[in-house]
Amino acid sequence: MTDHHFPLAAVVGADDLKLALCLVAVDPAIGGVLIEGPRGMAKSTLARGLAELLPSGHFVTLPLGASEERIVGTLDLDAALGEGRAQFCPGLLSKADGGVLYVDEVNLLPDHLVDLLLDAAASGVNHIERDGISHRHSARFVLIGTMNGEEGELRPQLLDRFGLNLALDGQPQPAQRAEIMRRRLAFDSDPQAFLHSWADAQNELRSRCLSARERLAAIPLDDAALEAIAQRCFAAGVDGLRADLVWLRAARAHAAWRGAAQIEEIDIDTVADFVLRHRRRPAPPAQAPQQQQPPQQQPPAPIPATSEQAQSDGQWGELPAQPQAMGERREPPRWAKKP
Repeated sequence: MTDHHFPLAAVVGADDLKLALCLVAVDPAIGGVLIEGPRGMAKSTLARGLAELLPSGHFVTLPLGASEERIVGTLDLDAALGEGRAQFCPGLLSKADGGVLYVDEVNLLPDHLVDLLLDAAASGVNHIERDGISHRHSARFVLIGTMNGEEGELRPQLLDRFGLNLALDGQPQPAQRAEIMRRRLAFDSDPQAFLHSWADAQNELRSRCLSARERLAAIPLDDAALEAIAQRCFAAGVDGLRADLVWLRAARAHAAWRGAAQIEEIDIDTVADFVLRHRRRPAPPAQAPQQQQPPQQQPPAPIPATSEQAQSDGQWGELPAQPQAMGERREPPRWAKKP
């Protein structure tokens, strides 16, 4: 029985995300897409729809509990024990070559596994040396990671290594929600009829991706685009140079997607938020303006207290000053001496 997947062309809304997915299909060297959003937002449906636009059509899901050996491959124990020879047993990276590797809840994976996936996605090669074997094979896949920020974050070093980052709106408008349900019910009730009704749109999307891939190498990475992107990355305060390189590749892929012969300002502007969303340096917290203190007034000079005030203020035992008459100075009396 053939598995039927919901076509990407029939997905309602999510236009920015669909564009970003098509761009990494045109140039996988962009480095994959990290999709953020709550559960139930058809993230896996979008990723499966992207796989159908690629030449191989492979779609590989990485289980959350997958080991490193299952991802990169390991020694074939049957050949080693039965025949006494070292033989490579391919892992998920080999199966995803030419297609899509989908990692749901990538933020819950151990950091070293996320790093391993990103390395393979960026280089397009899986090189393994272990258990007495040395093997190297192509691993040119489009990495699609999803995460719900409420369940944990990725370290900034790992975030930066995803080429593009987008967030899905968890609250579509009522009319859009109704159309999503209408198309989903139509697909579930008769997949063949639904796919037939969307075949022309899906074929057009697939042909556009193929034409853009063929046109990509002819579009120059010119100095004007490079300088404009460098200026904007500097203004955004991003760390490192990965943003510059990803932005340049994404702008070139968008130019190929439009059918243009060179990178133009519209290409740079269109992909700007895809590249910068997870790389912008957070602004420092705003400080509350200090209120100007009113000038302090000098206290009034004290008024001498009267006797009544002094007594009422608790200055007991003090007598008020009495005026003294100023007369002639008199000599003290001299007493006569006794005979």
